[in-house]
Amino acid sequence: MGVTDNIARSAAQPAAGFARDQQFFVRMSIVLAAVIVFGFAQFSARGMVDLPAVPVWVHLHAVLMLAWLGLLVAQNLLVQRGNIALHRKIGWFGGVLALTICASGFYTGYMAVRLQRFPSFFDNSYFLALTFVELVVFAAMVEWAIVLRRQTQWHRRIMTGATIIALEPAFGRLLPMPLLGGWGEWIILIIQLLFVAILARHDRTIAGAIHPATLASGVIVTAVHVGITGLALYPPFQQLADSIAASG
Repeated sequence: MGVTDNIARSAAQPAAGFARDQQFFVRMSIVLAAVIVFGFAQFSARGMVDLPAVPVWVHLHAVLMLAWLGLLVAQNLLVQRGNIALHRKIGWFGGVLALTICASGFYTGYMAVRLQRFPSFFDNSYFLALTFVELVVFAAMVEWAIVLRRQTQWHRRIMTGATIIALEPAFGRLLPMPLLGGWGEWIILIIQLLFVAILARHDRTIAGAIHPATLASGVIVTAVHVGITGLALYPPFQQLADSIAASG
């Protein structure tokens, strides 16, 4: 019997399985949402952004992301309370929301490069690659999780992995990125993998082994950073980013 079966068997036991398993995902969703919100909130509170001067499309993207975080927590709470029917109905909205976040993020990233409204320690191609890769992978993981909605243990872990990817911009505002130089991206990767490790530890606690979806999330989170660096160094992509900047 594999780890997936072990987790399913544990989750099927009302006293020691499902309640403990779902409680973890409720707490994990709250922590992820809190870290992301705090990352952006403290950045603004420190006067690092002039909110009235921020374009409307940036505010829209932020509102959409807040809606995602609220939905993530609400969906886990619905499962914990046994309201599976409502959970499934709202789940379809999550898929549409993820694609909308991706589209609004593309436009926000494009305009940030065009208007040169991004941190000076990034160059055009890196910032554009950062935006493009993270949004595509985030949306793809959410849609993948929805496809796997009947495989509960895969579904909840891939959805968690998608949100771990969304930690990157929050830690980009929490860490002293100008002082970290080229190490900043990889330090953020390590932090993200620590969250994956927390999920892996939970797997081992309830099933004695790490679930394949958790391993997949760790690989994807790592691949995102490798992909960003590779794309940013790709000459045609550099030319594209520079042409966008020149058009502003």
